[in-house]
Amino acid sequence: MKRLFALLAIAMLFASCASAQLTLPLGGSSSEPGPKKTKPTSKMLTGMVTDKADHVISGAVVYLKNSKTLVVKSYITQEDGKYRFPQLALNTDYEVWAEKDGKKSDTKGVSQFDDRFTPTVNLRINLEK
Repeated sequence: MKRLFALLAIAMLFASCASAQLTLPLGGSSSEPGPKKTKPTSKMLTGMVTDKADHVISGAVVYLKNSKTLVVKSYITQEDGKYRFPQLALNTDYEVWAEKDGKKSDTKGVSQFDDRFTPTVNLRINLEK
């Protein structure tokens, strides 16, 4: 009787091991999992500086203020009037504005709750005297 019980226990052990190692692909022909999508760890703010008539303004200074640390970064627009600030923290609010020839654009905000990883904020400076 002990021998029968031992054989039964070994048979159950083999059956449980065999069923545990059986894997079937459910989503297609490949048994390998697909690549994981990683969430970006930073944002990049982009935009363009224009005048009242929508002409691009080169040489404008764009300022970006971190609302937590109060650190201000700057970027000088090129011929196309575009600017960009890469590697911004996801959990921080920012303020952005532009200046040219003593004239200033409105200050705009970039919220930490904006879930876009490349938000675009266009700025307009009225250069008329």
